Amino acid sequence: MADGIGIANLPNQRHKITSQHGAHFTIMVVGQSGLGKTTLINTLFATEICSPRNYRQRFAKQMDKTTEVEILKADLEERGFNIKLTVIDTPGFGDYVNNRDSWSPIVDFIDDQHESYMRQEQQPHRKEKQDLRIHACLYFIKPTGTTLKPLDVEIMKKLGTRVNLIPVIAKADTMTPEDLLNFKQIVRETVAAQNISIYSPPSDPEDEAAAEHARAMQAVMPFSIIGSTTDVTTPDGRVVKGREYLWGVAEVENEEHCDFKKLRSLLIRTYMLDLTTSTEEKHYEAYRLAQMETRKFGEPKVKKLDNPKYREEEELLRKRFTEQVKLEESRFRQWEQHLIAERDRLNKDLEQAHSSIKSLEAELDQIAAYHRQGGTVGRR
Repeated sequence: MADGIGIANLPNQRHKITSQHGAHFTIMVVGQSGLGKTTLINTLFATEICSPRNYRQRFAKQMDKTTEVEILKADLEERGFNIKLTVIDTPGFGDYVNNRDSWSPIVDFIDDQHESYMRQEQQPHRKEKQDLRIHACLYFIKPTGTTLKPLDVEIMKKLGTRVNLIPVIAKADTMTPEDLLNFKQIVRETVAAQNISIYSPPSDPEDEAAAEHARAMQAVMPFSIIGSTTDVTTPDGRVVKGREYLWGVAEVENEEHCDFKKLRSLLIRTYMLDLTTSTEEKHYEAYRLAQMETRKFGEPKVKKLDNPKYREEEELLRKRFTEQVKLEESRFRQWEQHLIAERDRLNKDLEQAHSSIKSLEAELDQIAAYHRQGGTVGRR
């Protein structure tokens, strides 16, 4: 048979099925406010998926002192191929003086998605499964140029064991090239010293070009990024996405300025499939295995009662209750003292009345005695 039996056509069949059904991809962005998370997402996918917050909304959110999880969905199409994109934002993270347990809502959300998917797999009807498992998590590092904050280290430790963690240095155009290289090295050393697990592109030893590309991606981590959806004109007349300064233009897609193109290649062009499969085969399976080893089939997950979202409210209520108890005790003591004083006054009046009665009885007895003797008695 000159054309074979058709086994070689299986990739074409798979391509056709995937093209018809499309794909879904879920990305989470974590970092302090003002680091350009919204701008980067809009720049990555070349459309406004996330609407930027104004400063009043951001200030109002900071007054709430809780980390929230917001879900944004969009349908994207390119050359007839559709993808359902879900963006998970985490406003409020790291914006306060006391950020204790501010990562808990984020970690709980990730675990809850694994739990939800595992529950759906155990149901008899599984065609309409809702899947919000995180395929990639971009963690935005503030460009301090010195070191990572303890908060950065703590949350990256927790995220790295649950999702494909990709650290990025935000606003790379605020640092000189030398400072940026030094800061990258500091981040790498901290990640290695703290045993933080970050996403590593797969390397195929049989494909030297792919292996070299994976090594190049690994070498530039953490990615330095510049986000901008604004068109600016360079001194040589080109119109590009970037930021304009007095000294020139910081171009988003210029690899001499930042690693945006490499990050986009990793997330979308080259390793999106690996990000989704590794979520299924590595992170979800690790969660499922851990739960099946500690729980009986069908047993519900034990919910933690120390949710930091309510802990501060609980402390406030406890404080109010204590103050109210003290106030009521003070009122009771005043009332008790008033009752004692009133009792003493009434007892004194009673003693005076009793004394008057005794005196009157004595006079009455004296009068009665004189009358019996036939005499008269006059009051003095």
